[in-house]
Amino acid sequence: MRVFACPNCGSWVEFEDRICLACDTHLSYAPDRDLIVRSVPGLKCRYRPLLSCNWVADPDPEADGSCAACRLTVERPDLEDEVAVTQLSIAEQGKRRLLRQLLHLGLPVEPRRDDRGLGFALKSPAAGEQVLTGHADGLITINLTEADDAHREALRISLGEPYRTMLGHMRHEIGHYYWQVLVDGAPSQAIFRSLFGDERQDYSASLDSHYGDEDGDGQESGEHITDYATMHPWEDFAETFAHYLHIADGLETTAAVGITVDGPTGVSAPLAGTLRSVGVLRLEDLTMAEILGHWHGFAIAANALSRSMGEPDLYPFVITPSVAEKLAYVHELVRAA
Repeated sequence: MRVFACPNCGSWVEFEDRICLACDTHLSYAPDRDLIVRSVPGLKCRYRPLLSCNWVADPDPEADGSCAACRLTVERPDLEDEVAVTQLSIAEQGKRRLLRQLLHLGLPVEPRRDDRGLGFALKSPAAGEQVLTGHADGLITINLTEADDAHREALRISLGEPYRTMLGHMRHEIGHYYWQVLVDGAPSQAIFRSLFGDERQDYSASLDSHYGDEDGDGQESGEHITDYATMHPWEDFAETFAHYLHIADGLETTAAVGITVDGPTGVSAPLAGTLRSVGVLRLEDLTMAEILGHWHGFAIAANALSRSMGEPDLYPFVITPSVAEKLAYVHELVRAA
């Protein structure tokens, strides 16, 4: 993500900050300008006190005092439940980062109305209740127990996943939404099927086959970015879309803070893609090959730094030529949107 500055003293402030630690100025994020601004009474999101939301309230009367991000949440848990509110705050923080990126990339975001458009059901399951994280016709459901680090990590290990975060869940599920918005019925759907497969195959059968096949080669063929992507063309697209958002946000950050990676000593030029300008990155001006050239060097460096701290790789994935072709397809969809 880009770097933000306090409107009063110019100090570096984070995207989520509600107050500048250098000068005590109260802050809000204005999505229409992509800026951190002075917080103005009467223009704060109604969920600022409860959920630590720092966005400016949406002027649309239908928003009822909430911001553009919070108004997308169409279902919340009991706000008297302290545990649920803590989990909800974490989920909303991830959703604000997601929405800011979607707006930055110019992707269409239509608030849900009459069962159409984008909405989020952020649910804390009651005892004995099962809440499945997923997407259905624009409604993204998130099980808020995923906000608990220990629970989420236990699931990650049990499912053999290299990566599992709240923001990752949201980026994956929004991929399903944009498949419907940008691919379904569009001229590029034929290209989609040539890359990802025919989405008309039975999803339930694919699900049973995926979880019942203990001898499957997973992503070993190099055709998919994750093992989960092998299950069905819809899941392949959603996983690829999520990784496009990971890469886009990561590279925007490196450009904003001036990080350049020339590649390890002795490594030939193809690894040494660099972003030398400091400022806002415009992905639409780059080809996917150029984007991956920049990303490759940074991902290697980031993983090396993570290992030097005794931590797992920050980006534990391999982008093969087949995956790169799928990412290029997503990139062109975003460009066109």
